[in-house]
Amino acid sequence: MQAAPEPIPHRAPALPLVWRVLAWVVAIGACLAVFAMYTAPEFMVMLADQVWSCF
Repeated sequence: MQAAPEPIPHRAPALPLVWRVLAWVVAIGACLAVFAMYTAPEFMVMLADQVWSCF
């Protein structure tokens, strides 16, 4: 007679839903901030000058 198989334990989600939503909000906010900087051409020129001065 075979023993009954043990039930597979349920795993908790890797991250709670609140942390996942917060991570998405932060990521989308960062993307919007970067895209907003492209609307300021003088900022982009200054940034390009600073990057170019590193070389």
